[in-house]
Amino acid sequence: MAFEKLSNSVQDLNNNIQSYIQSNSEYYRLRAFRQGMKGATALVRFLVMGFLLSTAGIMLSFAIAIVISQAIGVPSSGYFIVGGFYMIVFVLIFIFGKEPIEKLVLRKFSKSVFNPNDDE
Repeated sequence: MAFEKLSNSVQDLNNNIQSYIQSNSEYYRLRAFRQGMKGATALVRFLVMGFLLSTAGIMLSFAIAIVISQAIGVPSSGYFIVGGFYMIVFVLIFIFGKEPIEKLVLRKFSKSVFNPNDDE
């Protein structure tokens, strides 16, 4: 009788462990899917916003270049001035921008990955 009770307890323990492992694996699969989808939607949102911002920047750059060219009186000078400005900005970001950009990206993604209460 006691041996049968012990056998049943061991069998129940085995069943409980199996169900725990299965539910744990399902949980981590769902969590990985959630994180992957959050990353994918963030990437798509970033690409769309980047495209729209780039288009607006190009249009504004042409407008500023035309205004500068008309103000100076030399048709190509505005384009060279705007291009030079962008080259200076690029060099400054290339030299000084690595650390702030890394901090910003790390802070942003660590919030989304390690925030378990985020139900979006």
